[in-house]
Order: sequence, then structure tokens, then C-alpha cells
Amino acid sequence: LGAEVNYVRAPQRQCRYISSIMNHPLEVRRMAEENLLKITWNDGHVSLYPLPYVRGWCPCAACQGHGGERHYVRAENTELTDIKVVGKYALGLTWGDGHDTGIYAYDYLRQLCPCADCHK
Repeated sequence: LGAEVNYVRAPQRQCRYISSIMNHPLEVRRMAEENLLKITWNDGHVSLYPLPYVRGWCPCAACQGHGGERHYVRAENTELTDIKVVGKYALGLTWGDGHDTGIYAYDYLRQLCPCADCHK
């Protein structure tokens, strides 16, 4: 599906119980030409996230505040410049405007999946 710029393999889980009940990525790719973040999950599901969508749902306190419901925050610069694994539970994404405080937990990313199968 196009040129991959960033490539991250998520660490394999150590605990069999945790990996059997929790979603976690097997592969994460930034697809620059398509302006997408592609995540292949341990259950075989593939999520394709438009980058503005992921940036708009940034979970950090600066974007979401310190409580209440999460909301979409429109951002001007949605270029994804870096992807890092945070522990064994999340991804840290760095955006073109330097914003990098959002820690996207795997469960949160899976809930954000925009595909029709995930919203039945």
C-alpha cells in the first residue's frame, strides 16, 4: 500500500495470559503517501487510521484536559514524524509541530479503529 517511512515492531508480550486477553500490535507502519497509520493487531485485524484522525484524538492532557469525556481536537500539522514504543502498553507519536506528549495505549488505539467492522 505505498511507501513506508517509519516502521516499529511492538515488543512481544512475556505473559501468555495478558497477550491472550489484550490487544497489542504486531506491526506499526506510517504510510506516508496515503497519510495513514497502519497497525496489524495480534488477533489479525488490520487498522488503517488517517493521520489527522489519530492526531485529533490525541489523549494527552494538553489536548483533552484533565477529566471528562474525550473530544476531537483539530490540529493544523498532522504529519507523523516519529513512532516509539512506550513500555509494553502504548505508542508515543511525535507530530510535525513537535507535539509528542500523547501516549496512545493499545486499547485506546483499538477503540479508535475507524473501520466498519469495529463499529458494528
